[in-house]
Amino acid sequence: MSGNPPHILVLGGGFGGLAAANKIRERFTPSEVKITLVDKKDWFMVGFAKLWIIRGERTFEESTGSLRGLEKKDINFVKEEIIDIDLEGMQVKTIQQTISYDFLIVAMGAALAPEKVPGLTEHGMILYDHNHLARIRDAILGIKSGKLAICITGMPYKCPPAPFEAALLIDSMLREAGTRSTVQIDIYSPAPLTLPAAGPDVSSNVLKMLDSEGIQFHPSCRVSSVEKDTLVFENSSAPFDLLLAIPPHTAPPVIAESGLASQDGYVKVSRDCTTEFENVYAVGDVTSMPAGSGAVPKAGIFAEGEAEAVAKSIITKITSGGGPELFHGKGGCFLESGRKTAALVEVDAFSEDKPTTKLSDSTEQHLSEKADFERERLAKWL
Repeated sequence: MSGNPPHILVLGGGFGGLAAANKIRERFTPSEVKITLVDKKDWFMVGFAKLWIIRGERTFEESTGSLRGLEKKDINFVKEEIIDIDLEGMQVKTIQQTISYDFLIVAMGAALAPEKVPGLTEHGMILYDHNHLARIRDAILGIKSGKLAICITGMPYKCPPAPFEAALLIDSMLREAGTRSTVQIDIYSPAPLTLPAAGPDVSSNVLKMLDSEGIQFHPSCRVSSVEKDTLVFENSSAPFDLLLAIPPHTAPPVIAESGLASQDGYVKVSRDCTTEFENVYAVGDVTSMPAGSGAVPKAGIFAEGEAEAVAKSIITKITSGGGPELFHGKGGCFLESGRKTAALVEVDAFSEDKPTTKLSDSTEQHLSEKADFERERLAKWL
């Protein structure tokens, strides 16, 4: 490193990027460490707020925080698209500039790729796309009868409980609109269980939540294409009147071009989140971190935990040259019921080297905790 303060470059302004940048800034003054965060958008949203926007409880503007708020913490914010990551040269190119670094944290998330399913873009709306939320709300309130399909089109995907939570919240919207008795809700998944990573017991309990509201779950349905009013699976098909899809996910293309990607397209990391390149770390949905026979779920709480471990590793390396910190593997996702309560899915990815998952009862307290979770992070990071 030069005589200048070390420069930590963070790629991505989601859970991982914000947690890492803030943790490091808490420890070092701007004269000790320079921090830059790059993202092509200038806002941050906790993902589950999208469902509140669909329900009409929120607007988009009420659900986001500005990444430009990082500047007041002496974290430089660059709103630009990343077009090249040069790991040998230790620099990153955006459309406008080239930024050199001493430490790199890749936290770019997973990209939505609906184009990978023929017909999906033309005939469905994307549940995870903030640009579709108003259209989705209007379509749900507009349907008077028929079949509403929620289709998971690829694995893994972000926030595994979200499609089931969406179904339960849509059920509540249709009940309030007086149309639930004439609208069928179906969930189609390529997996054999609702939450395969959580195991059969938790999956069975989620299925009971769906059954209690008359929501049909169809396992082992692998979509090959979408026609105007039909989902085409490998061995069957299903009609729909309204399709809400969870599209295939991929790592951003620049990851593959950089040489960071493993065979599955994501950055493979172990619990220390290091890569094969010195002082280069990767966290969150852009990664694939083995846990038991599967991988750590793609969810914001895990990106946050990984980022805090990386921040501690970088702090230790700068101050004493010590070794890396390990990600603890613990986290939880809320599963709202549509009945003004929420359950909590708790995961310990490395419990005695075998992941464990628990699903709590659905309570008003957990719903309140869900709102607190969002509020705390927006206040803490921005």
